[in-house]
Amino acid sequence: TSQDISYIVWAYATAQEQHHQLFREMSHHVVRLGDLNSFLPEALSNIVWAYATADECHPKLFKKVADHIIALPNLRSFKPRHLSDIVWAYSSAGENHSRLFRRVAGHIATLDTLDEFIPQQLSNMVLAYTTANE
Repeated sequence: TSQDISYIVWAYATAQEQHHQLFREMSHHVVRLGDLNSFLPEALSNIVWAYATADECHPKLFKKVADHIIALPNLRSFKPRHLSDIVWAYSSAGENHSRLFRRVAGHIATLDTLDEFIPQQLSNMVLAYTTANE
C-alpha cells in the first residue's frame, strides 16, 4: 500500500541504511502509478523526506508528488509537520518546484494562526524557502 511504501523508505532513511536499488524500485513504482490519490499527506511527506534524507536523487518522483499536491483542491488535510517536511525535502534535495512552494505558502497564508506549527517547523520552512530562492 501507499502507507507501506512510505514507512519502508522512511525507515531506511531514518536508520541511515543505504539501499539504492530499493529506493530506485520504490521510486519507479510510485512514478508508474496513474495517480497518487491513495497516498495520505503523511505518506507523501514521509516519502519525499526519506529520499532527501537518504540523498537519493529521483526527480521524476519529486515531480509526481509535487504535481499531485498542486492539483489537490486544498491542503487542509496536511498537518504543519507534513508541510514543513515537504518543503524541506524539496529544498534539501535540490528539487526546486516553484509551483509547489507557492501552493504551500498560499495555503499557510490562509490560516488564521500559526499556533499549530512548532518553532522548528517554521524555522525549517524559512530555511527551505530561502535555500530554494522562493
